[in-house]
Amino acid sequence: MKVWNLTAAAQHPGEHAAADALVAGPGWRLERIVSQGHTAPAHPAEWYDQDEDEWVVVVTGSARLTVAEDGTTTADIELGPGDAVWLPAHCRHRVAWTDPDTSTVWLALFLDPQPAGR
Repeated sequence: MKVWNLTAAAQHPGEHAAADALVAGPGWRLERIVSQGHTAPAHPAEWYDQDEDEWVVVVTGSARLTVAEDGTTTADIELGPGDAVWLPAHCRHRVAWTDPDTSTVWLALFLDPQPAGR
């Protein structure tokens, strides 16, 4: 057994957001991410395009994700404590903003993609 406090030591992580692997198993991993005033990827023209499905929830703080809905359209998603979003594999997305005044703590669950219909 292991016990965590997800908000403990959630201080400003420095130049880049800090990610800690909490637990993992075959085909999945759970990470705690702490960000404060960060965007990711760092360059606005870059996007995450992952081979894994991702479920992410904001534990504390606030953030804005930008998601590419198709080749030309994007949507902004505002997230606060308790808000969660599902990002299927290859859903292009980026962290457009995180609160610069307080740490934003995220839990991110990464999963091997599931076959259609599951």
